[in-house]
Amino acid sequence: MEPRLPNARGPLSMAVLELLTERAPRSHLTRVEASLGDADPYGLDLQLALYVCYELHYRGFAGVDPGWEWNPGLLHLRNQLEAEFLTAVRRDVGDIEPDARAADETDRLSVEPVDGSGPSYYLRDTGTWEQMREYFVHRSLYHLKEGDPHAWAIPRLIGQAKASFVAVEFDEYGGGRGNQLHQQLFADLMEAAGLDSTYLRYLNDVPAEALSVVNLMSMFGLHRDLRGAAIGHFASTEITSSPGSRRLVEALERLDAPEPCIGFYREHIEADAVHEQVVRTDVVGDLVAREPQLDRDVVFGIRARDVVEDRLAAHLMDCWTSGRSSLRRPLS
Repeated sequence: MEPRLPNARGPLSMAVLELLTERAPRSHLTRVEASLGDADPYGLDLQLALYVCYELHYRGFAGVDPGWEWNPGLLHLRNQLEAEFLTAVRRDVGDIEPDARAADETDRLSVEPVDGSGPSYYLRDTGTWEQMREYFVHRSLYHLKEGDPHAWAIPRLIGQAKASFVAVEFDEYGGGRGNQLHQQLFADLMEAAGLDSTYLRYLNDVPAEALSVVNLMSMFGLHRDLRGAAIGHFASTEITSSPGSRRLVEALERLDAPEPCIGFYREHIEADAVHEQVVRTDVVGDLVAREPQLDRDVVFGIRARDVVEDRLAAHLMDCWTSGRSSLRRPLS
């Protein structure tokens, strides 16, 4: 079932959402005008507008004309939104060293810090069940479409990189078993945690930081010239997943959580530990061997993911350690 359109959160999201209530023009070009002005590239208004534009390439929205997906007027506005977001991310990543290499960057990802901090550590040690449920809500925007944003990269790869990338994605999609789709496993988790597993049910409830995490991978996936960054993002996701999932399993066991909740993260401990070596050697390694000019783009993708994930982590920790909900609307 297609999700419902969210509520606007400012002039940019209002411009996009009002447009989608109309029929898309098919015989003429209508430019969509919206002033970005002083819009915060990480702010809720811009991130929601961009999220809605991207969602037209996934499942769309109930009652929205499918013709908007490739409408040039809306794509013109989306391009402006993307430019603001990408410029901010590049600024926060900073200059990438001339000798930076993807192999070194993936080595860095594989080393767990001795004194790590962040949401998974906090949830493991002192987090409450209500905070864990909030964490599920934030992650539902990605996990209920898990695998899909990265899958855009498949036709842009060749050789061993493509074959190995597809092999990893095959696991994300349940190895051919519908009930083992990671998307389905997360839906099962949501139900077991007393949450609504409907796709994008919580789009009105999450902050901009959660939206930007998904928007970044959608942007990388939908642009061929960002394919190196898409692979870097994919590699970072797979390499860091297993240890993070292990901490969440420990947190959930401490909280005596339902088995489907524990099972989702336990699956990621096992699967992503195997994926790590495949991704590092056969996906990233083969890609940069064939296209060495993409080496630093892969590094950028890894560091860009750090930027948006760190922003979300900072938001969660600030809220939780202050005794506040991390959602725009607290769970009832």
